Amino acid sequence: MASSGLSWTLPDHPKLPKGKTVAVVVLDGWGEANADKYNCIHVAETPVMDSLKNGAPERWRLVKAHGTAVGLPSDDDMGNSEVGHNALGAGRIFAQGAKLVDLALASGKIYDGEGFNYIKECFAEGTLHLIGLLSDGGVHSRLDQVQLLLKGASERGAKRIRVHILTDGRDVLDGSSVGFVETLENDLSQLREKGIDARIASGGGRMNVTMDRYENDWDVVKRGWDAQVLGEAPYKFQSAVEAVKTLRAEPKANDQYLPPFVIVDENGKAVGPVVDGDAVVTFNFRADRMVMIAKSLEYADFDKFDRVRVPKIRYAGMLQYDGELKLPSHYLVSPPEIERTSGEYLVKNGVRTFACSETVKFGHVTFFWNGNRSGYFDETKEEYVEIPSDSGITFNVKPNMKALEIAEKARDAILSGKFDQVRVNLPNGDMVGHTGDIDATVVACKVADEAVKIILDAVEQVGGIYLVTADHGNAEDMVKRNKSGQPALDKSGGIQILTSHTLQPVPVAIGGPGLHPGVKFRSDIQTPGLANVAATVMNLHGYEAPADYETTLIEVDN
Repeated sequence: MASSGLSWTLPDHPKLPKGKTVAVVVLDGWGEANADKYNCIHVAETPVMDSLKNGAPERWRLVKAHGTAVGLPSDDDMGNSEVGHNALGAGRIFAQGAKLVDLALASGKIYDGEGFNYIKECFAEGTLHLIGLLSDGGVHSRLDQVQLLLKGASERGAKRIRVHILTDGRDVLDGSSVGFVETLENDLSQLREKGIDARIASGGGRMNVTMDRYENDWDVVKRGWDAQVLGEAPYKFQSAVEAVKTLRAEPKANDQYLPPFVIVDENGKAVGPVVDGDAVVTFNFRADRMVMIAKSLEYADFDKFDRVRVPKIRYAGMLQYDGELKLPSHYLVSPPEIERTSGEYLVKNGVRTFACSETVKFGHVTFFWNGNRSGYFDETKEEYVEIPSDSGITFNVKPNMKALEIAEKARDAILSGKFDQVRVNLPNGDMVGHTGDIDATVVACKVADEAVKIILDAVEQVGGIYLVTADHGNAEDMVKRNKSGQPALDKSGGIQILTSHTLQPVPVAIGGPGLHPGVKFRSDIQTPGLANVAATVMNLHGYEAPADYETTLIEVDN
């Protein structure tokens, strides 16, 4: 943790009082975009959010939630919930995921670290297995990083390499998987010309194989284990390109949900199961959808499904996916060290804190908000509540999700008088937006707005303050755009649905009866982003932020 000489005492704000209950509401996947029929937030009935925007324009503004504002390499990189909540909670911008890996690969530092040297022990006799999302989406992984890792590992002694691919179609256009597989196959072919036995060994769609999160559905991870480790799957092909093209031709098939497949030789034998003495690297840099597979690869006393055969391997993640669990214990790139988060400061200054969401976003208002740290800072001053998410269905089937239950928990916490900060994430716009179902996403936005009303009504009752924001865009633009900004069409003339996050800014709205009447948003910050929110929240609690935090969004007249 922080250095021993650090003072945790925050200075009082010269004009804003302490003691007001502050509700912090994060609408997941709620950006600001032009109003058209593909903007589900615009189409939905959202009277509460509309009133925040139009009723008090000096207390509503937009901030940047993607790219360099959240520590990603470029402004072509869409934001995501992990880096968004890191920035919201940390109040500073840290090099994140892709950027950390880029730096480590560019400098060669990745090959000098403990993690790479650990897996390198297997190169002489064993196989190096790379497992992850084959995509250039930049949210969970990036193809160019995998290419560099293949090159670097082969130059440093890896003689036999097997790649286990997961197809995307969520952060990138559905159907793009074929091109990614062809690119990888070309690279592997060049390695084979140099005498390295390098092949694709298995695959499947990210939502069907391996990449579940928050222990929602262990069967997803088991399907991955069976294909990747055991070399067993319902579909067998001699080529990965053939596999993806054939499986995509099935009715209603898409990249996200391709079934698991294995690549076999001419005798029908799997070309790349994981066996004793092998090394495994999961190459995604984003944590949330790697934790479950990491547990299955790392834990001896694993009981979530029958692994059948547990090979003795050396396993490393691209990054450490859970700092509190120390999972995995070996990793190629060290995580950003985020200390002195706003949550820790406020708790250490006596701010009693309540945080709540449902399973799919619970980690965001706790672990990611707190700087990639699990658990409480002070369990006598904090309470975290997780509401179980629906499982076994896609979220467009029940687009309400648990928004109203989250709001009711927040309302009760506010009215209880036990807490000074009540923090929630309402997941609907993001999770339903990812399904590409426009009608369901409209419903999701309407329900999220209703949930905000429940929370703001409670704030009104206790004379409190609210700050409503978002972590990145999604539901505000559900169609892929051409260069002129018009909806892009597919070969049959239909619109191309966008299931990914966006590059749009997100709102920050403040208000409530407890807000000092002289508070307004500043106009002198050149490009405000999510990291500016932490200092703002500290001000609303009556404190000045630490000097190295991104500056507050607010000022006080008179």
